[in-house]
Amino acid sequence: MAYRKIEQYDEDVTRDLTSHYRRIIELAGEDADREGLQKTPERAAKALQFNTQGYSQDAVAILNSARFSESVSEMVIVKDIELYSMCEHHLHPFFGKAHIAYIPNGYITGLSKLARVVDVYARRLQVQERLTTQILGAIKESLNPLGIAVVIEARHLCMMMRGVQKQNSTTTTSAFDGELLNNHVTRNEFLKLISSKLS
Repeated sequence: MAYRKIEQYDEDVTRDLTSHYRRIIELAGEDADREGLQKTPERAAKALQFNTQGYSQDAVAILNSARFSESVSEMVIVKDIELYSMCEHHLHPFFGKAHIAYIPNGYITGLSKLARVVDVYARRLQVQERLTTQILGAIKESLNPLGIAVVIEARHLCMMMRGVQKQNSTTTTSAFDGELLNNHVTRNEFLKLISSKLS
């Protein structure tokens, strides 16, 4: 059987967004009926729904769906998790990577679930500062670990292609809790590990 890509969109939302995107194109000075733009309003409507799908997802439920009792208490790190989001101030993309660590307190979760939590909050209209703390909050609520750390490094097109137009700027945000906040040795171990390349 041939591969089939299936995407589902709310028909009413798609119709309304398509109408608004058509008007936006016209207000920008373009002809929305031009061949290259005829399907753009609908494509943009679907793209916006895809890029904001996190509103309909529950990060804690995702973590709980693969929560396992485990007695280990060594730090778990998943680093270089790609993320793509949209700045809520200008609706421009920002993109980069997240690094997450937690110290189990009786429970662990599936590693892929940490990446999914990043997507849940990234796929919304966002600011990087809030995104960082939301990820930490979901992990804390689900696993109640002894410590949590979240660091995000991202590049923002709202700074790169408009405004100050600084092409090489990177924004780093961090949030720490428990042992990863209060224990300097443990926090420094985390920071060293996410900056190193293991051979």
